[in-house]
Amino acid sequence: MAETIKVGIADLNVCTPPNLITTIGLGSCVGIAIRDKTTKVGGLVHVMLPSSQEVKSNSNVAKFADTGIPELVSRLEKMGASRTRMVAKIAGGAKMFAFQSKTELAAVGERNVEATKKALAALRIPIIAEDTGENYGRTVTFNPETGDYEIKAVGKPVKVI
Repeated sequence: MAETIKVGIADLNVCTPPNLITTIGLGSCVGIAIRDKTTKVGGLVHVMLPSSQEVKSNSNVAKFADTGIPELVSRLEKMGASRTRMVAKIAGGAKMFAFQSKTELAAVGERNVEATKKALAALRIPIIAEDTGENYGRTVTFNPETGDYEIKAVGKPVKVI
């Protein structure tokens, strides 16, 4: 029987089919789903902030795009995935609050998306689909068997990328 593995905020996990992996509360946070298309090993990281270098208390690697994505890739490789076959899908990075000025706080969603893309590019993992930006939160579920990344948002139709 398939299990749905929950990933919290600033958390990550990996799984194999028939299991699914999910996270809720993607506002300005970004959910990065990565899978090896051959072995079907997959994982999800829920990053809150772009860079561990900007925060003093940075021991939680999953909290940051620059450390969480490499950690997820490392865990996938330990499960038999090959980086050369990995592909990524990303969701989140919303602008959740309307501010008059474009402060760093207001732009954290956009900065998270940029940092995510930079980290994946450094690892040579292509992003094959994304649902980012806008002004609403998302809940996502990733199926490593098919690669489907289901996105739910209040008042919006369910989207699969």
